[in-house]
Amino acid sequence: MDLRSTEKNKELRDATAAVRARIASVIQEKIGDREELDTPIEGLTLVRRAHPIPPTPYLYEPSLAMIVQGAKHVVLGDASLWYDESQFLLTAMNLPTITRVVEATPERPYLSMVLKLDLTVAREIMAEIDLDGSDAGNGTAMAIGPATPELFDGVERLIGLLDRPKEIPVMSGLIRRELLFRVLTSPTGERLRQIVRIGTDGDRVARAISWLRENYAAPLKVADLADHCNMGVSTLHHHFRLMTAMSPLQFQKNLRLHEARRIMMCDNLDAASAAIEVGYESVTQFNREYRRMFGAPPIRHVRSLRTNTLPVAGAMQV
Repeated sequence: MDLRSTEKNKELRDATAAVRARIASVIQEKIGDREELDTPIEGLTLVRRAHPIPPTPYLYEPSLAMIVQGAKHVVLGDASLWYDESQFLLTAMNLPTITRVVEATPERPYLSMVLKLDLTVAREIMAEIDLDGSDAGNGTAMAIGPATPELFDGVERLIGLLDRPKEIPVMSGLIRRELLFRVLTSPTGERLRQIVRIGTDGDRVARAISWLRENYAAPLKVADLADHCNMGVSTLHHHFRLMTAMSPLQFQKNLRLHEARRIMMCDNLDAASAAIEVGYESVTQFNREYRRMFGAPPIRHVRSLRTNTLPVAGAMQV
């Protein structure tokens, strides 16, 4: 897919070229040859990739991701998102995805930053400026929006604090709040507003996801999950699929397979032990579903990951 084809995208890339070049220089300086750097600024991670990364599973947390150079493809259920330097990626709730970096070279590496979003602060901002958080959602809880000069200006000032560590305790919170304000008030911000506002269908789906993350290994009865969220079964199914591009059972399966992959890599478990650990009763079913998601049987897939030193799925990847 050609991310550079639309005139609006080109205008945004041109308008932010200078500020992105300055940000890229700082990221390169701070991160060196590493692939990721968790900074002293709360919730801020810098990312560098010198080569394209094949499809890899990752669990996103509520976050704002902005690419400084390069491009990425994210698959959420049956939804597909492509974004580059002209767009930001908003993730409004915890979501299992398959991601790949599609533009990166040693001479021009993929560079990005991710900022975890504080949903409590988002509620405060909405209350202060009377932002609506209606139930009228029209897409998934992961979406792209325009990466404006104002957003990149805030990112530059936030990353610039790394050279002035004494200012971080005071200034970083103010700039993070500013960036959250700009996301909330953007057209894409509706996805976040409908989840942040307590009592909306988005808030109830977020509660369902929280329960699934904590109880992914337990048997799932959708009727019980619906009761937990104060929703009818059909209503839960409708809004859950609308916001995650999958059903609750598919979401649970994704969580189980992500976790099985992680513990086989990190804890050196065999496939049968990993399957039981994450809640599967049938190892054969686990092997079948694992191969369908990752393209290879569990042990062969994990062995190839170790050989190729690909990153292990953690809490978040950008």
